[in-house]
Amino acid sequence: MDLSRLAPAPGATKNRKRVGRGPGSGHGKTAGRGHKGRRSRSGGNTPPGYEGGQMPLQRRLPKRGFHNPFRVVFSVVNLGRLEELFESGATVDFEAMRSRGLVKSSKNPVKILAQGTLNKKLVVKAHKFSEAAKQRLEAAGGTAEVVARA
Repeated sequence: MDLSRLAPAPGATKNRKRVGRGPGSGHGKTAGRGHKGRRSRSGGNTPPGYEGGQMPLQRRLPKRGFHNPFRVVFSVVNLGRLEELFESGATVDFEAMRSRGLVKSSKNPVKILAQGTLNKKLVVKAHKFSEAAKQRLEAAGGTAEVVARA
């Protein structure tokens, strides 16, 4: 392969339109922008959602509900998954769950839920536990340790 012969495929490139280069070019004078108006002027761009002065859609539609800026979204892990992926006597913390693909984001705190069966003795360290998950962990001989959120 000769690198000096590299070229784009035929028809892949086009010459750019050169505007404002005199009446003979066909794109002179107003340079394809027409007469007057917002688009004819320099810096005359249209912001997203602008509808030519008509009341924009996002202002016409009614607003409903409430967005809580302090909402905490938990990464949920079920006891059944801990049963599958960890051996008895293991300490299950955030890093162990992350390495096994149970938890993706380090931004979200982890909550352990009671879905599935657990027969192994595990030491589970998480930010939150459901009551049923805590009871099942302790019934299997393990412990549930609550870790403070960073």
